[in-house]
Order: sequence, then C-alpha cells, then structure tokens
Amino acid sequence: MKRIDFENGTVTRNIFGAALPMLVAQILNLLYNIVDRIYIARIPDVGTAALGAVGLCFPLIVVITAFANLFGSGGAPLFSIYRGKKKNKEAEQIMDTSFSMVCVSGLILMAIGLLFARPLLVLFGASREALVYACPYLMIYLIGTLPSMIAVGMNPFINAQGYSTVGMLSVAIGAVANLLLDPLFIFVLGFGVQGAAIATVLSQCLSAVFVLFFLTRKSELKVHFLRKNELSSCVPYAKNIVSLGTSSFIMQLTNSLVTICCNHVLSSTGGDIYISVMTIVSSVRQLVETPIYAMNEGTSPILSYNYGARRPARVRKAMLVMSALVLGYTAIMWSVILLEPGALIRIFSSDETLIRDAVPALKQYFAAFIFMDCQYIGQTVFKSLNKKKQAIFFSLLRKVVIVVPLTYFMPYTLHMGTAGVFLAEPVSNVIGGGLCFVTMLCTILPELKRLELV
Repeated sequence: MKRIDFENGTVTRNIFGAALPMLVAQILNLLYNIVDRIYIARIPDVGTAALGAVGLCFPLIVVITAFANLFGSGGAPLFSIYRGKKKNKEAEQIMDTSFSMVCVSGLILMAIGLLFARPLLVLFGASREALVYACPYLMIYLIGTLPSMIAVGMNPFINAQGYSTVGMLSVAIGAVANLLLDPLFIFVLGFGVQGAAIATVLSQCLSAVFVLFFLTRKSELKVHFLRKNELSSCVPYAKNIVSLGTSSFIMQLTNSLVTICCNHVLSSTGGDIYISVMTIVSSVRQLVETPIYAMNEGTSPILSYNYGARRPARVRKAMLVMSALVLGYTAIMWSVILLEPGALIRIFSSDETLIRDAVPALKQYFAAFIFMDCQYIGQTVFKSLNKKKQAIFFSLLRKVVIVVPLTYFMPYTLHMGTAGVFLAEPVSNVIGGGLCFVTMLCTILPELKRLELV
C-alpha cells in the first residue's frame, strides 16, 4: 500500500499528495448531506418545506460530527507528533484511546438523541408543520450515529499514517452508495424524507466497516478497543486528545449554536422561507469550503510530524504552501459567489421565490469570505502543533463572542432585519479571523526560529 513519507521528499509534493485525495474525499463526503438536500428539495409539492425542515436537523447532526472530530482531530495530530518522534507504541495507544472514546460517545449520543429528538427540534425553531418532516428524518438518522462517528473520527488516523488514498476510498464508498440509494428510497420506493435518512445511514455503515477493516488489518499501526488493564495508562492520552480536539469541537459546536440562533431570528424577521434560505446558504458554504478544509487537513499531519521530528524549516514551508493554496482558491470562489450567486443556489433548489430571496442573502453572508481563511490557517497551525490554549480561545472568540451577539444586535437593535443575520458572519470573519492569524504569526514563527538555533 503506497504511503506518503512526511519526513522526506519536498514539502509541496507531500501536501499535494495528502491534500488531493483528501479533497476528493471531502467533496464526496459533502455528497452525504448535499445530495439529500438536492433530492429532498425536488420532492413534488412539499420539497421547499421539507428542505427547511431537514435544515432544522443540522444542529444535532453537527453536534454528532463535532464529537467525532473531538477525538479524531484531537488524537491524529498527537499521533503524528509521536510518529515523528519515532515512538510508535505511544502513537498506537493514542489511536486506541481515540477509538474507544468515539465508540462510547457514539452510543451515548444516539440514546440521548432518540429520547429527546422532538423537544430538541422545537428548541431549534421547528414549527408544527416542520416537525412532520424533521422528526422522522432525525429519528432514522440517529440510528446511524455510531457508524457515522467511526467513519469520521477514525479516518484522520488513516491519513496521519500517509495512506491518503485509502482515506479517500473510505469516504468514496459511503458517498457513492448514498448517491445511488437516495433516489431509490426517496422516489422509487416512495419513502420521501425518511428515505433520504435511510440511505444516509446505510452509506455511513459501509464507510465505517471499511475504516475498521483497514485500521485493524492493513495499516502500519493497528487499532483496537482499550482493554481493562490499559485504561489507567491511557488516561493522560485521553486528556491530551480531548484538550487538543476541543478547538475543532468548539468550532463545530458553535456552528450549531449559530445555526440555532439564526433560525430563531430568521423565523421571526422573515418567516419559514428564510430558514430554507439559510439552509441554501449553509449548503453553498459547505460546498465552497470543502477544498479549504482538505488543504488544511492535508497539511496538518505534515506539520505535526515534522514538528515532532524537530524540523522547523519543513514546518514553516508547509505553513507557507498551505496559505498560498488556500488564499488562491478562495479568491477564485469568492469571485464566483459575488458575480454568479444564482448558479450556486440553483444546485440546491429550482424554486424561483427561494432563489430570489437567497441571492442577496448569499452575497451578504460571503461579503468578507477571504478573511475566513485567516481563521482556518491559524487554527490549523495551532491544532497541528499542539497549541491547545490558542486553538480553543480563537474557536470561542469568533463564533461565541462575536457572531452570536451580532446575530441579535444587527437585526433588532440596528433594525437590519434578515440582512443583519447574514451580515453578522463577514463582520466576525474580519475581526476574529484577523486576530487569529496575526497571533499565529507572532507566536509560532519565533518558536520555529528558536528551534533552528537549538
């Protein structure tokens, strides 16, 4: 099985070798949710209403993904750092600890979700009409919580060992299955919204089986569930995994919080149609952010491995290449969003009323999109180099301290209505993203300089 050697070869080639398969994987992974939305929006007579209702499930789905990433994104950089130090036994223990926490939390989240699905949807802003579609979708989706978390949470450990193509395949299997099963269950068998959830659960199960097969049978370092006699020795690893993964966890959890706040404000200032508009805007954001995420996550194991191996020049080069790729891509996509927003919106809906309201909302939301890169780049560097405090602080700053208050302040106090909700995002990008990036430059670059002198 071909692997990327993070220690040798050019940094640029290693980043492309890791990022390109990850990009394909992320695009395919995006199909899990986006294909559902595309098909759901085209269900005869009820498509637009059903799309908005499924959008109300996103906060809970994001919470599930956030827990998977808490252990996966928290464990994989530590795993790579120990591999860079040539401490493979410790690296394997970190992977085992992450896997055990993914499984236990998956079962707990599934139980809580199934018990409280309906009140949670009401909390998220679901009307009585929306619950007709949202509740059945969510109940079925929650059955697949454990395989979903295994597929998402353990995939980073495949990429962290240099098997980026295998990581891509693990996602591709589920995404292609979802693409084929969605129309079968939604339209052919006539299950409607519930059919989309059934197709997603089956697809996630296929991905999880592939990930487990590879990590238990084929990879260089293999995973197993923690045995009773290993629990005490792995407690320190668990603490480090959780503390490092908290930044990614907070970013996703606060995304869920922001979505809830936005839905509440939009429902009172614009009605149910604007919840569907926000679902479209969120879908476009996922679409255009996927390559950015792939570039960052593809670079992360290279940063972590070379930092652990005390190779500061390669760390600095990786930061530079990642920044150039992310900024270049964003400039292109930003232009498309501002010049041709309708083309992106029509991917998700053909409802002309919805499109008319979504075009200005999309332009407002992405008004300062390029500044979001500063947040992504800074967060990736902090997380990859095990800078827990900085990663957590800047995760909280942009979403909790800036976006949430602005989501209420701009529509109500400044009387901006629905426009205030969508404009809260670019304001936070400029302030939060800028501070994160400047702090990263002022702290990480001097540290790398000191490592060169040692």
